[in-house]
Amino acid sequence: MLMFILRRLIQTIPVIFGVTIVVFIIMQLVPGDPAVLLAGEGATSETIEALRVQLGLNQPLYAQYIDYVVNIFRGDLGTSLKNDQPVLDEILIRLPITLELAIFSTIITIVLGMVAGIISAIKPYSIIDTVVMVIALLGISLPSFWFGLMLMYGFSVKLQIFPVAGWDSIAHIVLPAFTLGAGGAAIVARMTRSSMLEVIRQDYIRTARAKGVKERVIVYKHALRNALIPVITVVGLQFGALLGGTVLVESIFAINGLGRMIVDSIRMRDLPMVQGGVLVASMVFVLVNLLVDILYRFFNKRIELN
Repeated sequence: MLMFILRRLIQTIPVIFGVTIVVFIIMQLVPGDPAVLLAGEGATSETIEALRVQLGLNQPLYAQYIDYVVNIFRGDLGTSLKNDQPVLDEILIRLPITLELAIFSTIITIVLGMVAGIISAIKPYSIIDTVVMVIALLGISLPSFWFGLMLMYGFSVKLQIFPVAGWDSIAHIVLPAFTLGAGGAAIVARMTRSSMLEVIRQDYIRTARAKGVKERVIVYKHALRNALIPVITVVGLQFGALLGGTVLVESIFAINGLGRMIVDSIRMRDLPMVQGGVLVASMVFVLVNLLVDILYRFFNKRIELN
């Protein structure tokens, strides 16, 4: 297991390099000059050029990229062009908020999705199954920003049950987490149903029923455990999607997380902040994929760790 984890960690290095290259190139294609934005309106050309030299923007692109990668290995993600603060310090403040939102959303995704999927699999092609799958289809189809606004309007403005915005208590978590988790729950529900139906048709399930094993034991001990492998894959991918989805949700609910920080930094063309934020988010996603691979082995001992 230890060697497997080490191999996977080494394999993530090219992925991280690829992320830094893609983000660096995209930020260079965004219109506008960071030096002009920092200098402000009415700044002289001499002032702008001095800023470019100070920020290293006068160097060739390959030199800027090499300096950035070297600094990453030193644990330095650069300095924000917006507030002149270390990028890593800003990320360490915002990242826990985004991770907390993503984790609560994932819990909602797993609980709602698996419960709905199991119910549909137990009662296939019934009215209950049809209703659950229709709701799941709606959950996949509804845009998260619209769903979030509707939840805010209904539960915050009209019913005044939850706060409108912010991130100060458990009550602030409910609506953003449900906004993010609902779409993922719909996907998990469909995958759980499909995987459970496939497992339930296997010979060993029929044998267990013929031996008089209780249906509850068959469903939860035999069928569900063996149906979890594709569901785990979907949950892992959904966690990565949730990290990306926090950009919209954090903006809607005024949450000062990593996603909102990246959006604000893109507007300001704060290249170091954007690169640092995307890099850290990518590393979290890679680590989640590693955890998913380990869970494969935990739920199915026949899977080899290569």
